[in-house]
Amino acid sequence: MTAIATPRSRRVTPVVLAGGNGSRLWPLSRPTMPKQFLRLTGPLSPFQETILRVRDADRFTDPVIVIAENHRHLAELQMGEIGVRPSLILAEPTARNTAPAIIAAALAISADAEDSTMLVLPSDHLLRDAGAFHGAVDRASELVQRSDLLVAFGITPTKPETGYGYIRRGKALGTAGTYLIDQFVEKPDRQTAEALLKEGTVDWNSGMFCFPIGRLLDECRRFVPLMVERVERAVAGGKRSGSTLVLDAAAYKRVRGTSVDYAVMEKTDCAGMVSLDAYWSDVGSWDAVWETAANKDVKGNAVLGDAVVVDGRNNYVRTEGPLTTVLGLDNVAVVVCDDAVLVAQRDHAQDVKGLVELLTDRDAPETVQHTTVTRPWGCYTSIDRGEGFQVKHIVVAPGGRLSLQLHRHRSEHWTVVAGRAQVTVDEAVQTLGPNESVYIPLGAVHRLENFGNEPVHLIEVQCGSYLGEDDIVRLDDVYGRDDAGRDAPDLAGAA
Repeated sequence: MTAIATPRSRRVTPVVLAGGNGSRLWPLSRPTMPKQFLRLTGPLSPFQETILRVRDADRFTDPVIVIAENHRHLAELQMGEIGVRPSLILAEPTARNTAPAIIAAALAISADAEDSTMLVLPSDHLLRDAGAFHGAVDRASELVQRSDLLVAFGITPTKPETGYGYIRRGKALGTAGTYLIDQFVEKPDRQTAEALLKEGTVDWNSGMFCFPIGRLLDECRRFVPLMVERVERAVAGGKRSGSTLVLDAAAYKRVRGTSVDYAVMEKTDCAGMVSLDAYWSDVGSWDAVWETAANKDVKGNAVLGDAVVVDGRNNYVRTEGPLTTVLGLDNVAVVVCDDAVLVAQRDHAQDVKGLVELLTDRDAPETVQHTTVTRPWGCYTSIDRGEGFQVKHIVVAPGGRLSLQLHRHRSEHWTVVAGRAQVTVDEAVQTLGPNESVYIPLGAVHRLENFGNEPVHLIEVQCGSYLGEDDIVRLDDVYGRDDAGRDAPDLAGAA
């Protein structure tokens, strides 16, 4: 088992859950760039805001990040932007909901200090009162130390919200705002939500928790022993690369995924809660994004990008590309990407997930990734594609290095348009500047590196029988992507 150097102290170890696809925020949120990494409500992503919320070294150790394996470089890039280093990144080879993710983190932390306290935080929430948050964490940590309870954070409700679960408070404990939990309540319909608020004894279930690790693992072994056993195998058999532990895929795929609420919190007899009275949102729909927007005009319109609203009220209009105009509409969300557009009544915002499922059934590629795709070394944008060819604009950041690779089914032609790139093709190594190019024959071993201080921009023209991203055989990769050296699929003759 891989240990984390967590000091045995009263400091809390933040565990940031950064999985999930956020499909209700399509077309902006997609599996290759989910909502936790988007700049939805300001200059920072929800993931970055979550990390910065636990920077206080007197309260918190360095964070542990649990994330999908194919998103770990997004996390590393965004943490680098805000100058934070994690103690560990736990990379999940497949999504298994919150219970297995939390158990994996608890096992990794407990390898060094089983009596540690962990603070579980979703990475895609908005919380605007850091002082209230820290006060609630202090109360939760004290409650854990004193009573060894599994503690949930409840948010003081402001309206009868149907998109959230609820927690019914039980017996009050010694510290103000701390209680035993009487009951977890599923997401209600409107009438039930209104009745719950009239009770005055419920909070929204935030999905944030504070756990004494030893007690958490004991309760998990009590209620979901097979899950713990299989997660233990995935952690023990994981592959370490720097600060990242990639969980063993074969073991983790055998884990039956479920939420920590269902697995433990709704069954245990040692559950407590701390009420948090602060502005909070899970930013789970375009309606929620409109509610959180700080830039509304006098008519309630929130407009981002090159967009104009005329004779309309309470609209959310966001464009990532072309000029967008909205005339005579109220209470709509209009979200424009360069390859997809969503127009929806705001009160239908929760139904976007069903729309995405319909599009997925039709194999619409727009549900999976944007035309611009982020990579550890930079990004690429697909410009044009047709029978037997594809054109990309590639940007390689300073210090970025593409993997040493080859292709079975395509040749490539690179033309540098800005910056200076070192290019390897088989045994030849050369430096290319603007308006210089190189041809890469099918099967040639090649790499591009940017040793300069400015980004390298190049145009790549691919020609061949198959142009998929899985026709990359990585022979060496400085970013530790685990397909280095794998064989490409046998695609000879594929269209």
